[in-house]
Order: sequence, then C-alpha cells, then structure tokens
Amino acid sequence: MPMLSVGVENDTPIDLHYQDRGEGAPVVLIHGWPLNARSWEAQITSLLDAGHRVVTYDRRGFGSSSQPESGYDYDTFAADLSVLLETLDLREATLVGFSMGGGEVVRYLAKYGSERVAKAVLAGAVPPYLYKTDDNPDGGLDDETIQGFLDGVENDRNAFIDGFATNFFSANGELKVSEETRQYAVDMAAEASTTAMLGCVKAFSYTDFRDDLPKIDVPTLVIHGDADAIVPFEVSGKRSHEAIADSSLVVVEGGPHGFNASHPDEFNAAVLEFLAR
Repeated sequence: MPMLSVGVENDTPIDLHYQDRGEGAPVVLIHGWPLNARSWEAQITSLLDAGHRVVTYDRRGFGSSSQPESGYDYDTFAADLSVLLETLDLREATLVGFSMGGGEVVRYLAKYGSERVAKAVLAGAVPPYLYKTDDNPDGGLDDETIQGFLDGVENDRNAFIDGFATNFFSANGELKVSEETRQYAVDMAAEASTTAMLGCVKAFSYTDFRDDLPKIDVPTLVIHGDADAIVPFEVSGKRSHEAIADSSLVVVEGGPHGFNASHPDEFNAAVLEFLAR
C-alpha cells in the first residue's frame, strides 16, 4: 500500500494513502466529505483510457490514511497536497477537487501558486464561502444547520451517515444511483475517524475562500449539478465561476451533489473536453 508522510503527531508519522496509475499528463483527484479516494472509481478508467496519469489519495483522517487528532483545516490540507505533488514530482498537473476537495484546490493555488499546476476543476465544490454571515448573505449554511451536522456525527454517526448518503445522491427527492452505490458511500464514510469528520465539517463550513479565488491563474472548469441539495449551485459553483477570471462553466441537468457517480457520462465528458483544450 503506497503511503507518503506529511507530518508527525506524538512521534507517529501522519501518512497519506495514495495510488498513482498510468502515464501522461497527471490528474490529481481530491475527494469529498465524508468519502475517500474510491469515490472516484467512475472517473479513473475514463481518464486512464484518455492517456492521463491518475493520482488519487485519501485525505488525512479518511480511508486508509492516518487518523491524527489534528490538522483538519484548509491550510493543512493544502500543505498535505503540496507534499504529494512534490514527492511524486508532478508537473503540469490538473487538480480536480470534488465538494470539500475543491477547497484544497483553491487554497493550494492561492498559497503555493501554479508552478506545478496547469489546470483546475472545481466539481460541486464548496468555495467561495458556505457560511451565511452579514457580509455573505448568499451562504448556504447557518449555525443551526452546521450544529445539526456536528450533533449528527457525535450522537449517532451511523444513522447520520446513512441519511446523508441518501441526500448526497438525490435530486428533487429521488435517489439517482442504485441502493448498492449509496451503500458503498456509507461504507466509505464509516472508515473515517469521528475527529476527522467533525473537523472537516467546521473546515468546509467556516472557511472563507473569497480572497483565494482571484489568485487562481490557471484555466479552471467549474462543473456542478443543478439539483445539488448539499452544496447548491447558486451558493457555490455560480459564484466561483464569476470570481475566477479564466474559468468555464458546465451545469449538469438533474445532477445531485454526488453527480460524478450519478451522471458519470456527462461528468467525464466535460472533464475530458476541458483537459483536451
């Protein structure tokens, strides 16, 4: 199992599990909450067949990566991504961030620049800012909603994950994937640590990316489902597209939040067309 070290906690290495497949222009796939790198299975073969090198990894606290008690903030996530890119010496890479993974992409580019990055994809991504405040009235999350996430994870994690997975793949109240696919997501989420799940809720809810977005200086694809009930298009994708100078937009009709799994043909076609430009 390939692992790379991104830090130390109490003299114990913090390791990320990653997979590096194929050859060609590299594409790094960064998963959403509360899943892991296996959530990209509907994309990996398509990218490999198109001649790309595909790198996936489990965020700290998720999947087969270490589960430390610290580091669940976007500066640390971006630092972890930086270690991955440097360790594998990836250049001219495309960073693809789904949901909270889009925050890693945006924070990385704002903090570390684009020396190693040629393009970016924000897929159902959380930027620019989900928390509803006086100066961000269009945010999608208020204190009550965020606390509901935290309480659900702390009080009955399994029941919360089960309900969340249904909403994740549903559009207008209708599940858009098979029950087996929904259950697969539940199983992935069960592998995460509770500390990681709670820390990431706070990270994706409260992190303000509005100052980061104008710093992105690579071509960027914003792709979003128009029926996303978890991270609504109007709250995130639309605003990110407007804030990134060199960005293009694809809206997938009827796509729920987990639209890379429910609408893989549309998702993959849009990403491959963008990569081929």
